[in-house]
Amino acid sequence: MGPVVAVDLGATQTRAAVYESGVRQGEKVGEKTPAGSSDPAVLISFLSGMVKKASRTSRGKTGAIGLSVAGPVDISRGILRNPPNMAFRDVPLCDALSREFGVPVRMVNDCHAGLVGELEAGAARGRDNVVYVTISTGIGGGVFANGRVLLGRAGNAVEIGHLHVDDTYNLPCGCGHRGHWEGYSSGRFLPWFFAQWCHYHGRPHWGPDNARDIFASARQGDDDVLRFIRDLVRINARGVSDIIVAYDPEIIVFDGSVMRANPDFLLEPLVGEVDRYLEVPEMVLSPLSGDGPLIGAAVIAEGYATRYGDFGAV
Repeated sequence: MGPVVAVDLGATQTRAAVYESGVRQGEKVGEKTPAGSSDPAVLISFLSGMVKKASRTSRGKTGAIGLSVAGPVDISRGILRNPPNMAFRDVPLCDALSREFGVPVRMVNDCHAGLVGELEAGAARGRDNVVYVTISTGIGGGVFANGRVLLGRAGNAVEIGHLHVDDTYNLPCGCGHRGHWEGYSSGRFLPWFFAQWCHYHGRPHWGPDNARDIFASARQGDDDVLRFIRDLVRINARGVSDIIVAYDPEIIVFDGSVMRANPDFLLEPLVGEVDRYLEVPEMVLSPLSGDGPLIGAAVIAEGYATRYGDFGAV
């Protein structure tokens, strides 16, 4: 097929790169994902620009485009549906980009792309039962069970960010419901959780507005923040315990900007907090430095029928 362009559309950041025979050609390009508009034309124009920027590094004509998209998605129709962390709704990404570039455009949920990336080149290579978990702007997952990716009806299986993990604080999630994992531990909601935690426990809230500041304070030894992070780990353990009993994986691969920046606070203590009803699987940080979804998108660009399952069967 020759070079393909892989695009990872995230709620906060979008990246693109050219791959050929599974190897990245040239540098990744990245920009902030458009915010403040719900016009589908804005998103399509933005993605078109990202494809063009990445294509400049290609040594040959682009043969296809693969999209890793923060869903929910409709794979069969190539549509981004109603992501809780973006304003865009029902955007026909594949048809619009295929018409513009004259090549096949294929898309998958970003966590399924990340899972494929780990199976192809990361910590999940050679494994038959894997769960991929990303903790970033949102929280999501992908499952590889007995040699195939679980897709669901439209390609949205394993939306683990919307597992119910708490009734104590009963916080709202971006999807509109309460008690969901994403509403506590994602980069978007973690500062809100800290503010509500301080209020609930009668502690002063000094007003950090991002996860980075919270973890920086933990590294400086702030007692209240350290207590909060212990509660955060407990919340994460609820979600991971549910994953273990639901899918019985041999390995869980963690990814996402929040987790990659703070494995000492979030991953290392987690192992001791999960339930022991089933055997605890190996739990590791992705070795791909955030490139799993791009690698997965490159695999999908070459065709929905992959060695990990047929995404076109959705």
